[in-house]
Amino acid sequence: MTTARDGSGRLSVARAVAAHCRAVTGSRWFAVGVLLLILANAVVLGVETYAGVVHRWHDELKMIEHGFLAAFTVEILLRAGAHADRPRDFFRDPWNLFDLAVVLCAFLPVIRENATVLRLLRLARVLRAARFLPQLRVVLVAVVRSLPGTVSFLLVGALLLYVYAMVGWVFFADDDPEHYGSLGRAVLTLFLLMTLDGLGDAVRAGLEISRWSIVYYASYVLIASFVLVNVLIGVVITSLDEARDIEREEGRRPRPAVGGDLDERQVRDRIARVRTALDELEESLEHRPPPRVPHPPHREEAVERVPSGSLPS
Repeated sequence: MTTARDGSGRLSVARAVAAHCRAVTGSRWFAVGVLLLILANAVVLGVETYAGVVHRWHDELKMIEHGFLAAFTVEILLRAGAHADRPRDFFRDPWNLFDLAVVLCAFLPVIRENATVLRLLRLARVLRAARFLPQLRVVLVAVVRSLPGTVSFLLVGALLLYVYAMVGWVFFADDDPEHYGSLGRAVLTLFLLMTLDGLGDAVRAGLEISRWSIVYYASYVLIASFVLVNVLIGVVITSLDEARDIEREEGRRPRPAVGGDLDERQVRDRIARVRTALDELEESLEHRPPPRVPHPPHREEAVERVPSGSLPS
């Protein structure tokens, strides 16, 4: 009985803490405040690139960085507290894992002693702004979802570069060793031509060697600059549409509504109060003794209780 009571009490405390933390993290001022902190952190990072400012305001900038770290630590603690009643839900959100990693790594001694890694870690905080900007979040999700298609594009592009580089080395190495003297030089030349940079000069130099070089450059530009690049654009656009669909589905998820036009904070408060009432009811039922069931009287006792005049003759 005591163990059940302690477990129920801890559960009620966890639900109360989660309700209060959700009321804070779900408010608009909290999201705006964290976004302003992230932007301020980005500004301070930019200011630290000026050696004169760092030399003059070194201690002040150090204090500001400690303040940012403390604020972000409090933020992640509040987000974790909002899932106190369901801790697993906190780790199911990729953004929570990213925020937790960025904050916890700043406390590791190895990272704190390495200025370069610490600056990169502070730069990673700027990416957290995507959590509060839906459009930027859609773009980041689209980039991540386009990675498998991008890998396939890179493999096809590498194969194309290798084939055309070998062909260019065979035909142009003797006459144009600066651009096709080796496989590496040929790959670099063709990679720049993929962006159409210096295409006119390359075509003119090729025509001085052979008039058939126009076929080489024309086929390469058509395949690399038009076909492959358009395929990559199609992959990114498809991933962007998928990311937008995911964002719409998350926005359409039904939320508990309790009568009328209540905002999310009021709904969460009512749910927390209902949970607390259920916990108290459960505790009262556990402490209440079981009801006694009266036993039916024996036949002899029942006969004795019946008046003699009422017995049938």
